Amino acid sequence: MFDQQLNRRDSNCAKWNYYEADVLPMWVADMDFKAPEPVIQALRDRVEHGVFGYEFPQAKLSETICAWLERRHQWKVEPEAIVLLPGLVSGLNVISRAIGHIGDAVITLSPVYGPFYSAPANQGMSLQKVELKRLPSGSPDDPIRYEIDFDAFEKAITTRTALFLHCHPQNPIGREFTPEENRRLAEICLKKNVVICSDEIWCDLTLPGTKHVPMAMLSPEIADRCITLMAPSKTFNLPGLGFSFAVVQNAQIRQRITQTKDGIIPLLNAMGLVAAQASFSQCDDWLGALQGYLLENRNVLLDYLTENMPEIKSTHPDSTYLGWLDCRQTKIQGSPYEFFLKQAKVALSDGQQFGPGGEGFVRINYGCPRPQLLEALDRMRSSLKAI
Repeated sequence: MFDQQLNRRDSNCAKWNYYEADVLPMWVADMDFKAPEPVIQALRDRVEHGVFGYEFPQAKLSETICAWLERRHQWKVEPEAIVLLPGLVSGLNVISRAIGHIGDAVITLSPVYGPFYSAPANQGMSLQKVELKRLPSGSPDDPIRYEIDFDAFEKAITTRTALFLHCHPQNPIGREFTPEENRRLAEICLKKNVVICSDEIWCDLTLPGTKHVPMAMLSPEIADRCITLMAPSKTFNLPGLGFSFAVVQNAQIRQRITQTKDGIIPLLNAMGLVAAQASFSQCDDWLGALQGYLLENRNVLLDYLTENMPEIKSTHPDSTYLGWLDCRQTKIQGSPYEFFLKQAKVALSDGQQFGPGGEGFVRINYGCPRPQLLEALDRMRSSLKAI
């Protein structure tokens, strides 16, 4: 099922049409897999209705989301805590505006997904970037490992810090933070009166053997100061349908977010609503199969690097479908992103886009048929050998 290679160039696909036709795209975080059949069938049925007017989300959808959270994460959430949004990036901007004011600050851990920087800046807020610490390697074969510098995190918070934007699991390093790590971060935020926004859009793409624990589950006190962002878009490969949601258990914070978004961001579209309902109610088996396939792809990536490009070090992702590759020990002069794009015809994500700690790195998306992943790696190996 997941080995099928699809022609996406005829679908106005951003991933496949951004670069020239001879470039293999391994960059933006959408997968080269068909959506689950129950989602496709639900969309077919909705199209057959033939009318696409304004729609109110049904109460059933929030109930389905809550059932999913309890089934997948043992997280008991009431339907009134669900705030529907047209996308996670919209959510980051709305929350930055709702929680902060012009001149306030937002703190985040870097490297991290680019909108964590742009969303606060769009609202006139300053950024406090705390770089993750790379742990020393015990041997040349060890993967890249990071830990949180809690002292630096606490020292970076000032009286102007209103919001902590947290990426959990983390993009680009592909790591699920432990409950103990998240608890320490949350306790610092509670002590400093900082609201937490935990982006957990990757939470259902933990790889077998890894369990996701939502930050808001750690204690009632943390839940009261935590906004959790989630979506079916990464999990079921539906980013073009524009649907996400926030879990906001504090009624006052929820009201601020709702008031901020009203009249600014668009209503949810009919197709996104249908796809979300089908995803969260009918696709558990498909997701289990996907997680197994992604685990095999991750292992193929790591084994290939060890055997054929040992000068490139990688994280050992336990979630997402993202590899974070350190190219600083190669013979590449300048940007590894530019090198692989021009010499290998492979488009990766430039590590510099992820902020401090991303220089000399690239991010590779292995959410694709395995033959495509191997072709990209073969091209990269050949370009390095030609230096």
